[in-house]
Amino acid sequence: MSKWIEYKMGELVDLSQGQVINAQTNYLVVKEGIPLLRITDMLNNNQVIFIDADKVSEKNIAKPEDIIYTRTGQVGLVFKNQYGVVHNNCFKVIPKDNRLDRLFLYWFLRTDFIYKFVNGIASGSAQPDLPHPSFKSIKICLPPLQIQTQIASILTSYDELIENNKQRIKLLEGMAAEIYKEWFVRMRFPGYEKAKFIKGLPNEWEKIYFRDFIKLNRGFDLPDEKISFGEYPVIASTSIKAFHNVYKVEAPCIVTGRSGSLGSVQFVNKKSWPLNTSLYVKDFKGNSPIFVYYFLKNMNLETFNSGAGVPTLNQNHLHGYKLFLPTKILQNDFDKLIIPIFDEVEILNEKNQLLQQTRDLLLPRLISGKLSVEHLVAEEISEVTINCKL
Repeated sequence: MSKWIEYKMGELVDLSQGQVINAQTNYLVVKEGIPLLRITDMLNNNQVIFIDADKVSEKNIAKPEDIIYTRTGQVGLVFKNQYGVVHNNCFKVIPKDNRLDRLFLYWFLRTDFIYKFVNGIASGSAQPDLPHPSFKSIKICLPPLQIQTQIASILTSYDELIENNKQRIKLLEGMAAEIYKEWFVRMRFPGYEKAKFIKGLPNEWEKIYFRDFIKLNRGFDLPDEKISFGEYPVIASTSIKAFHNVYKVEAPCIVTGRSGSLGSVQFVNKKSWPLNTSLYVKDFKGNSPIFVYYFLKNMNLETFNSGAGVPTLNQNHLHGYKLFLPTKILQNDFDKLIIPIFDEVEILNEKNQLLQQTRDLLLPRLISGKLSVEHLVAEEISEVTINCKL
């Protein structure tokens, strides 16, 4: 067995504080430049602020290989594969020499133990903050560099498989969305050449009010402390928040934001619990759920906002909205084409859940040395795990 040596983080890494961006430095903000990497930008992969490259020091710019660590507000989150100007609420963590493998460091910082530890030592009650000296006091045990690289490679292989599946999901979802637009927006559905059109719309389609199309209901209250872990998704306005042991709505569950965040539409093909910040489709009124999902996604629901302070979806405005409803035959034909795509997406999502669970189980054991990898290679562990789990 190789010897593992304990260090303090400050012996192994340098920290590079991010760029201060506030009212006094707004002159740095431009329409085109280098993306600003705030915590929310990295979490949501949504870069909306750009900084003048000529006015930023090179040390404040993160490249994909750099490790970014959050130090203020949401303490202890770790990012890589980013490019942009690191915000002041984060710092870059830079290995000093070859005693420490960069990817091993990344995975070490990703462990639940370190996340809890740094949140325990962060100062400040209203706004937690992790000073540089506190971060540098973290203890880390290192095996020889070769073992570090091997451990990091095993864990990274899971992330690569997950990312590949995400890309496949994105392509499949894009394909389904494009078919919807081709059929129901561009009106190039099967048999359109022979269809009779009046003012650009098929004669057989029915003009109805939204209230006769579907019925939306407000979701259900469920405080965090009442959630008991189970198999049923708890759906917030923009994403699945948790999993509960009780459900309120049969599958499929189609949800959109009611308060706070508007415009996002989710299709969850499981018994679910939509939260009270959302609206869910209570009655499809004989329409295809898949068609309803894409119709809502293309409605620009955020334009129906009626809230002065907090954005709120006004159902009364929706009820009076007029739409042209395709025939049930055409909706069923659409289902036949799209359902296999949805099924493939669901399979890929399930694979990713298993990969994430396996990676998260391996992470603390590999990083602590409890699971030896000296006689294994990453491909062997990955192949065995995938064959057994998937």
